[in-house]
Amino acid sequence: MAASSSSASNPKNGLAFESFFEGWLVRQEHYLDELQSVLGKHEDSKDDEYLKELSARVFNHYQEYYDEKSRMSNHNVFLLFNPPWFTPFERSFFWIAGFKPDLAFKVAAAAAADLTAEQKEMIEKLKIEVKVAVKELNDELARVQESVAAHELMTVGGKAPSGDEMGEINSVLDELQAELVTVISNADVLRTRTAERVAAVLNPVQSVKFLAAVTEMQVRVRTIGLEKEARKR
Repeated sequence: MAASSSSASNPKNGLAFESFFEGWLVRQEHYLDELQSVLGKHEDSKDDEYLKELSARVFNHYQEYYDEKSRMSNHNVFLLFNPPWFTPFERSFFWIAGFKPDLAFKVAAAAAADLTAEQKEMIEKLKIEVKVAVKELNDELARVQESVAAHELMTVGGKAPSGDEMGEINSVLDELQAELVTVISNADVLRTRTAERVAAVLNPVQSVKFLAAVTEMQVRVRTIGLEKEARKR
């Protein structure tokens, strides 16, 4: 897929996001250190209010990423489907330009092994809701991608399109680009809300364990990806 507008193809947009992302990763590692430090304390010394405040700060940190990503998508949504700031190994975990929402359930199950029967039941219900939402977004993405492919064929082979035809093609592609922005936005909302709703089921200590495990997983996946790329070079 290729963007039709000059702003969408401007490489500076990607470079600006990559610069933001590098700083965001540094802050992410600082949060991981704080989460792990808190978990290292004796159970009786943990302050529930502080744990809640820390969890809120971590969620706000992730929201900063999605806010910046949203701005990036309005400049070049196509780049988000093959983002150069992620390694191929990281992208192997992706679903619609980001980590799969159901990873939250797997991480929670591993990080908070002391879930009560009621907590497990609530998470199972949430799994069903997320599965339905994922299918709906998959169907919507497939529809948009088919439309993009069909209209790109209009510019390949045969007689070159006239000025009016080219204007119509660009108009259609701009519309499809807007639809892709919406699909990614909805996928990101699903990702964040799934994590937030999982954390809401957990108690303060479990929530911090969950967020520490999520953050550690992402840091670890990135480290492995960078190591793989270094070996290739």
